[in-house]
Amino acid sequence: MASSDVDKGLSERFEKELAAVKNDITQLTERIGEALNALSGEAASQARRGYRQARRGINSVLSDAQAQGSATMEAAQSAAASIEESAEEAIRERPLTTLAVALGVGFLIGMAWRR
Repeated sequence: MASSDVDKGLSERFEKELAAVKNDITQLTERIGEALNALSGEAASQARRGYRQARRGINSVLSDAQAQGSATMEAAQSAAASIEESAEEAIRERPLTTLAVALGVGFLIGMAWRR
């Protein structure tokens, strides 16, 4: 019977230690879960920050491109107006010369068209 009491005591002690280990594993699992949640939350925050920063950069580039496009369009319109004014002035000052140049250009285009 003494052996049975010893076995029973060892069994109870083993069960208590096993329950403590299970409890420790449960607590450790919860802590790991909390740490993973915190890490994933931080990663998501960093991803959102990166997205916002990239979007600001893209908006800035688009704004710069739009400004450059507008400046180029204004320069082209100014150049076209200047050419138009120069052509009008040349026609007023030298109408016969302008007519001769126009006929010559037309003749050259006609010759090139035939070939």
